[in-house]
Amino acid sequence: MARGVRGVRGVRGRWCGALLLAGVLVGGASGCGTGAEPTGGGTATGTSRTASPATPASGTAAPGTATSGPASPPPGGPATAGTGTAEPRPGAVLVEVVVNGGLAGVRNQLVIHYDGSWTSRSGRKPPRTGRLTPAEAAELRAALEDPAYARVPERPTGGPVADGFQYFVTYRHRLVVAGDGERPPALRRVFAALPDGGPPTTP
Repeated sequence: MARGVRGVRGVRGRWCGALLLAGVLVGGASGCGTGAEPTGGGTATGTSRTASPATPASGTAAPGTATSGPASPPPGGPATAGTGTAEPRPGAVLVEVVVNGGLAGVRNQLVIHYDGSWTSRSGRKPPRTGRLTPAEAAELRAALEDPAYARVPERPTGGPVADGFQYFVTYRHRLVVAGDGERPPALRRVFAALPDGGPPTTP
């Protein structure tokens, strides 16, 4: 009887050994013994194992995914405007002189540009044009930039003159109004540098 039992055990041992070898080859668990379950959440299909996709950590954006929130400003920041004063364009108006009044009630105009070109308008006549020489343009600019001219009163200081003329000189947004006989030396210097001494007083 003992010999019969040993025979059975020998057959069972060889059978279990074969199962264990097959289980190791295919990565599965055998029916005999206490083989451990596979870890990692994978599932066996045939002889291969499909791993579960990794879950990104909380708060970490996947590559190529834009993150929320304001974008950082570019290096250097926005360009700032300079504090210097740019030279006016050649076609910009340097000075404008208007004469008004007289017996005929004229209103004539003279406009001079930074490049020395000028236009004179008198009544309904066609406008006259011309150009100052570089020396004449420099003299006019020097007269206008003279600190003494900045102190010329902006309004007439004397009483009105019947049928007299008034002159309106505009330079850099500053208006100076002067009547006949009310021309301080700095203002006379400006008029002396104007073409023809200023706008005509005739209709």
